[in-house]
Amino acid sequence: MPKADIHPTWYPEAKVVCNGEVVMTTGSTQPEIHVDVWSGNHPFYTGTQKILDTEGRVDRFMRKYGMGGASTTGKQDKESAETGA
Repeated sequence: MPKADIHPTWYPEAKVVCNGEVVMTTGSTQPEIHVDVWSGNHPFYTGTQKILDTEGRVDRFMRKYGMGGASTTGKQDKESAETGA
């Protein structure tokens, strides 16, 4: 038999709140859960991803792997000039 009075109170209809509005209900040990991000406003699920470029990391990645716009064309022109094509 489980010990009495050692388990937290279970709330089967706990409200999940995001930006002041209830987004879903779930079971929890807290009656109300406040979240900043949930699947309804997360960029992965909504398809509205934004790239936050801190300190030029995205540009550096693009240059390193040749995915940039102007930098790749300059590199290809240089290579074609060296081979004589």
